[in-house]
Amino acid sequence: MIKKSAAALAALLLIVGCENNDSNKTSEETVNENPSTFKEIGSITVGGTAAAEISAYDETTRKLFTVNNSGVNKIDVIDLSIPSRPVLIASIDLTVYNGAANSVATFNGKLAVAMESTINKQDPGKVVVFEASNYALLKEITVGALPDMITYSPDGKFILTANEGEPNDTYLQDPDGSVSIIDVASNYAVATLNFAGFSSQLANLKAKGFRIASPSNNFAADIEPEYITVSADSKTAWVTLQENNGIAKIDLVSKKIADIFPLGFKDYSLTENAIDISDKDATVAFNPWKLKGMFQPDGISNFEVNNVQYVVTANEGDAREYSAFVDVKRINNSSVVLDPTIFPNATALKVDAIMGRLNINTKMGDTDGDGDFDELVAFGGRSFSIWNAGTGQLVFDSKNELDKKANEAGLYDDGRSDDKGVEPEAVYAVKMGDKQILFVGLERADAIMVYDISNPVAPKYLQTLKTGDAPEGLLFIPASKSPTKRSLVLASCEGDGSIKIFQPELN
Repeated sequence: MIKKSAAALAALLLIVGCENNDSNKTSEETVNENPSTFKEIGSITVGGTAAAEISAYDETTRKLFTVNNSGVNKIDVIDLSIPSRPVLIASIDLTVYNGAANSVATFNGKLAVAMESTINKQDPGKVVVFEASNYALLKEITVGALPDMITYSPDGKFILTANEGEPNDTYLQDPDGSVSIIDVASNYAVATLNFAGFSSQLANLKAKGFRIASPSNNFAADIEPEYITVSADSKTAWVTLQENNGIAKIDLVSKKIADIFPLGFKDYSLTENAIDISDKDATVAFNPWKLKGMFQPDGISNFEVNNVQYVVTANEGDAREYSAFVDVKRINNSSVVLDPTIFPNATALKVDAIMGRLNINTKMGDTDGDGDFDELVAFGGRSFSIWNAGTGQLVFDSKNELDKKANEAGLYDDGRSDDKGVEPEAVYAVKMGDKQILFVGLERADAIMVYDISNPVAPKYLQTLKTGDAPEGLLFIPASKSPTKRSLVLASCEGDGSIKIFQPELN
């Protein structure tokens, strides 16, 4: 067997947030697969709740590394040489590092783990780098508070973490949200960027749907980075700012935050956006409502079509609930007063089987400052969206199709109608043959939906895959890097600690 060159290895791994590098495509990657025919070929369960959050694959060792926080904080190591029969072969104990793992990434035989502090969650976190072959420690690097996601750039030169910087329950400690950029070749030197430089733009950002709201209204501390995706040329990164309803663009050459894109609102009064908003109406009924939704993306991925860069987001939504600050209430709460002119039927709307059970943001919607709600703003878009990566302009939104397709498949959880529907958690865009394919992980439907996004303005639904409980992370292994020489999609499911492995048929 001929040993692969370093250049070939540079493109070997695709994980959530570490995208396919089209510039590294070679003829060996051409496999005539049908992306609408994925089927489950293997499965492994490594524990219970929180046992399989995020996974990363190392081609040099054919090992899968999975975050397991179901008991002792560790990374489970799975032999994926035969994907239909995955085998748990080892675990890496992380307790000695005084941190809890949130995410993992691999590149060329190296494993990087993002860890929040277990001494004080608001303290700086760390990245711990290991050899994938023998789990030997290579480096510990200090990063920002609560690194929630980690990824390598496609060329392997950088490790990036999205540092969420959540406050403590009393808001007496609220570290800055930040992004850490680790230069691998420079002995893992780190630059941690915060968002303070954009505070002067707050009024303009808020006018376009960006959200800053906390007891202190501290701009830098209020921003909470969630997920990262890096361009194929490793020069640009995009970071979701979920609670803030935005995306940040980062120049990796200069190591500076280049822009913040506020994402605006989704209009649920439009027929194409009709949603089911009650878990107490004994049915699944999609209707338009006088309601807005913040997109609030969690997962993000990027792709290119006709020399135009795009990012795609999983619009999960998220509220803040601390003892010192809560921004969510149901419409039926007595403290939620609807403007009688705008909502003349307020009493009827507040019934549980109508709008009463819906969770709304209580820090938005009082547009005239008189103490009642002139508009209602919900959490999340219940969709995936495609945005122009250079301008932040919306190119496509899946409207209510994820909920509807899940319902048609018998996978829609009506008990989540009042909250965020199927709850899109993760997205992964990848090239398969001549098509650009998207995988969307749905946390509350326990499913992956597959789309052809070769035409970014008109994606086509291909199929739905049933996963384990609450898929948190998606992983794609291209055919050329796969043990089976066929593409593989893996879902890491934190609800039941399972990892599901899917493979497509050949055309």
